[in-house]
Amino acid sequence: MAIIKKFRIKNFKKEEELLRLEKISVYFGKRKILEDLNLSLNKGEILGLLGPNGVGKSTIFNIIIGLIKPNYGSIFINSKNVNDDPIYQRTKKNKIGYVPQYGGYFHDLTLKENLKAISEIVIDDKKIRDERVNLLISKFELDSLQNVKADYLSGGQKKRLVISIALLSNPKILLLDEPFAALDIMTIKSLQQIIVDLQTQNNISIILCDHQARDLLSCVDLAIVLSNGKVIAKDTPNNLIKNIDAQNAYFGDSFKIN
Repeated sequence: MAIIKKFRIKNFKKEEELLRLEKISVYFGKRKILEDLNLSLNKGEILGLLGPNGVGKSTIFNIIIGLIKPNYGSIFINSKNVNDDPIYQRTKKNKIGYVPQYGGYFHDLTLKENLKAISEIVIDDKKIRDERVNLLISKFELDSLQNVKADYLSGGQKKRLVISIALLSNPKILLLDEPFAALDIMTIKSLQQIIVDLQTQNNISIILCDHQARDLLSCVDLAIVLSNGKVIAKDTPNNLIKNIDAQNAYFGDSFKIN
């Protein structure tokens, strides 16, 4: 598949750091999920997370949104420690949007009813709520689907709905968990373009993880490979696939982006 990004932002100033996970460790019983993990996201960056099943990618998202509290370590947003901020504050105050791999919508509500229901939680002003809902329906070309129950939408349409729901609160950080899973080639390409447009047009910083490595690497600025609960490599896509540690842990020696 062709590279989606026309350019990649390779250098970021230290003062532009938006999110940082510092020395994060998570254990489920005696099982180690993450150990002394360090990760950062800069303003205006698209960062990809790669690694085998069970390596902790979804756990990282759950830590950022506040669903899981780490056993050790700190979460910083705009240089402020947010370890004790509850989930709703991560959304409204810290401006985090989250698109889960599965679900994320009310099955028996129409597309527009889904957006209106969540807008009542994250937007106080009714006029602004209505404007935001209509704007997102138009932006993602969902006008003809707004009265269709979410259960009857295609996989790609559901994904656009859940992204729209995540954008209702005007997030500065958007987390996408397995966005390309179970989608056809053309829908993946459309979704890649949406992701890049959110960066370039809306100045949203994005973290995404996916097992579709080529599709992920086609639309990120930087990517990391996780192994044994730690980041073992971080670089631009072309450099990352040449990294010996990344090859040994994830890519193998014959992987190519195109």
